[in-house]
Amino acid sequence: MDLFIIYAIEVLNAIAVLVIMSVGLAVVFGMMKIVNMAHGEFMMLGGYSAILATNQWCVPIWISMLVIAPLTVGVFGAVIERVIIRHLYGRMIDTMLATWGLSLALIGAATMLFGNTTLGISSPLPSVSIGSYSTSGYSLFMIVFAIGLLGALWLLLRFTTLGLCARATMQNARMAAALGSNPGKIYSLTFGLGAALSGLGGALLAPITGVIPTIGVSFIAKAFITVIGGGSAIIAGTLSASTLFGTISQLVTYFSTPVFGAVALLLSAIVLLRLLPQGITGRFFRRSL
Repeated sequence: MDLFIIYAIEVLNAIAVLVIMSVGLAVVFGMMKIVNMAHGEFMMLGGYSAILATNQWCVPIWISMLVIAPLTVGVFGAVIERVIIRHLYGRMIDTMLATWGLSLALIGAATMLFGNTTLGISSPLPSVSIGSYSTSGYSLFMIVFAIGLLGALWLLLRFTTLGLCARATMQNARMAAALGSNPGKIYSLTFGLGAALSGLGGALLAPITGVIPTIGVSFIAKAFITVIGGGSAIIAGTLSASTLFGTISQLVTYFSTPVFGAVALLLSAIVLLRLLPQGITGRFFRRSL
């Protein structure tokens, strides 16, 4: 029984990691239809922000991960939207090229500043014993945090004025402007929110993965697979795709190796998109956020 609980925690942790890794991209891609190729580098910036704040400026690790990292990357994302993204709406290929160029620039800048060595921070929580087995307390935190994050995002989009204006602007910017909304401001805030969630994800994953300038490459593939597999609904799509892919990946990893687990995740995404070209929420949960 104890072993089953440990394995269930590992599966839930794999799902939580995919949620935290993907939710920022889900906001930008799902709401704004922007293919942000720099999503992984936004996560990298979040990781570096948390590490520098904790190791060099002696900021408590929880404040570094939960406050400083998302605020830093969120402000950076809002500036990028104003300077670059705003001029490319409706031009998907141009946006992809621009954000890809941005990702290369960020990788180069981070390499010059920090080198190619891996930086990291220690896990802020000790292990937890369950019977004769033990599991990471940080894994339990990630599971609870992922649930809380999706719940908070749902409340924000469903019940706040900002969420209502954001959804209205993304559906019909001209009508939203006629009703008194400011589409330019909404675009900046929405992109900044997606960037802040990306930075938060990078900071939360820093104690697990460490951070190097090129770590965004390993993040962005899984994030795009999850978001595209989930479909257009931000929260329902991210949760459903993360649950499916995380469970499959962890099952295969348990019986083989993490490499085969990653391969299984990719193959399951290919099969899913072959059967459901619009993603899970293109067929199911159509009215969900």
